[in-house]
Amino acid sequence: MAKKRVIVAMSGGVDSSVAAALLMEKGFDVVGVSMRLWDYSASEEGGSTEGSCCSLEDVYDARRVCNALSIPFYVMNMEEAFSREVVEYFVKSYVAGETPNPCVKCNEVMKFDLLLRKAVELEADYLATGHYARIRRDDDGAYSLLKGVDAGKDQSYFLFTMTQGQLGKILFPVGELTKEEVRRRAKGFGLAIAEKKESQEICFVGDNDYAGFVFERTGPSASLGTGSGKGDMVTSGGEVIGTHNGLFRYTVGQRKGLDVKDGSGPYYVLGIDVRGNRLMVGREDELYSSGLLARSVNWIKKPPSEGQDVSVKIRYRHQGVSAKVKPSEGKSVEVVFGSPQKAVAPGQAVVFYDGEVVLGGGWITKALRQGVGFHEKG
Repeated sequence: MAKKRVIVAMSGGVDSSVAAALLMEKGFDVVGVSMRLWDYSASEEGGSTEGSCCSLEDVYDARRVCNALSIPFYVMNMEEAFSREVVEYFVKSYVAGETPNPCVKCNEVMKFDLLLRKAVELEADYLATGHYARIRRDDDGAYSLLKGVDAGKDQSYFLFTMTQGQLGKILFPVGELTKEEVRRRAKGFGLAIAEKKESQEICFVGDNDYAGFVFERTGPSASLGTGSGKGDMVTSGGEVIGTHNGLFRYTVGQRKGLDVKDGSGPYYVLGIDVRGNRLMVGREDELYSSGLLARSVNWIKKPPSEGQDVSVKIRYRHQGVSAKVKPSEGKSVEVVFGSPQKAVAPGQAVVFYDGEVVLGGGWITKALRQGVGFHEKG
């Protein structure tokens, strides 16, 4: 019987490298593929791209791993699609007064759409990645997406857009392992990247300077009609207490960089009024929300039943809170928290869990607060 072929998305890091080695150990026909997503030539001429991912150094590491494992390795240039689908989304979200999550979008479009389609074209049976998550085939034949075993590294939050068709073609070999076990396995396989540091920053934003990147991509021409120019900093009651330096420089919950006239504080960003070019600020207790509205909700298997308690995460490192989900128009929902939550940011993902099972998720459009004078997006 012919071996099952697996395309492994190789980032050059320890997780995807061990994923490839584990699949080889299990007898799969493994092919390594790295996606060339971003042109690092400018930053690499000036020094290091440490802390980022998908750099030329990472591609070199992925090639070294594949050579060590004696498996084929290919690089796919996907810069144009990445710029269009991820980078443009990132910039437009900030200009629209939202806080984007490009990692979700990269997984949704680049890995589990475009790269999966490439894998099918190459007659592969599966696409595998180094994500800390698990896939379970249930008794009814449908698939469930589960959290990774390592709670500290679980990446299921970034995968809520996945469909049944995709889950049937995807493998997450390291989802059953802890990070410590992954590094130990890497050493056992003799991989040179066993102790390589993890990428921490968004791959296309140098020095973690989001505002500078957005301004560079939009320029002064974006200062009118988009909230990119200076404007009033106001309280929830409408009192002007300072000036903001461009709405794209701020996000809900931010405390630093607020130039308040009277010097009293601390103040936090409560919301962003793009139409009025105003930054709403307030005290910490005003940051708490009773719930949220979300759009473009994807249910991986089926939505929760009416009145069912679910656990909700409003950002990646959020511990989660019990909540109830009320269907709204189309693929929109209203979420009511079991207890008020701090700094709900439009543009971020909200992900729903039933224990370790990911039910689905969507994109936050509005925080539901008492006494807020305008919608966060204006």
